[in-house]
Amino acid sequence: MRNYWALLPAIAVIIGLILLYAIPTLINPQWTSSILGLFRQFPEDSQPAQNPAQNHAQNQAQNQAGRPAQRPAGVLGPQQVRSRRMLAVTLVVAAFGLLWFNVSLNREANACYQAAKAWGAVDGTAAEDPCINMIYGSFFGDGKGSTSADTAQPVESYQVVHKKKPTYLRWIQNAPSYDEADLLVGTGLKCNLDLRIAEEDDKVVVTVDANQPCPQEDNVSLTSVKLKKPLGDRPVVTVDGRPMQRINPDVDSWPTVVKKLLTGG
Repeated sequence: MRNYWALLPAIAVIIGLILLYAIPTLINPQWTSSILGLFRQFPEDSQPAQNPAQNHAQNQAQNQAGRPAQRPAGVLGPQQVRSRRMLAVTLVVAAFGLLWFNVSLNREANACYQAAKAWGAVDGTAAEDPCINMIYGSFFGDGKGSTSADTAQPVESYQVVHKKKPTYLRWIQNAPSYDEADLLVGTGLKCNLDLRIAEEDDKVVVTVDANQPCPQEDNVSLTSVKLKKPLGDRPVVTVDGRPMQRINPDVDSWPTVVKKLLTGG
């Protein structure tokens, strides 16, 4: 599975550098201005330096004339203090936004991976980018048609979509619409076209119209089912009336993701 957590060390360094500048600036912008001033190169002053008494007399003359007195070099004015603090706040927000974006990518990728595994997909090359290659909505099969094979093959799992609305469906390719699906049934790509779903008054029957069992694959194709009437108490069964397993994969909640991040789980 593509590991976006590998970016965290670089992001941590970036956030550390930002906070190293932003926190002192929020407390007192003059601190960082004085420290950064040590690294500036100033051109040599062509005019001879004035003594403090001359500077004081010059400032008094400017005040009497209605002009603002000159501040000593390196001292920030009120407007500069406000702008430095606004910059520091912006940098802090951007830093934590970058962290949130990375965690979001991992949350989505992990959700697609866990959902595909719950549907029976095995690890393979598709797991490098699970939301693109490992799980997706059916592109061709729709579960309709009659069964013609001598021996139908079973299907193991289904998921109820009505009212549940699993969040991981937002991130996969060709995702079925919540309004157009009551059930989801997952199979590998090689069995997707042979999937047959029959709604009866007392049950829903799901089989694969093939003589050979479906092979294990590293991807899952989800076929959506829109029932004619609510599922209610009707069981979802497969070959020989055997009940199918109802699964409920979904995206981990944000508290769960943060807990795993802090504990390394």
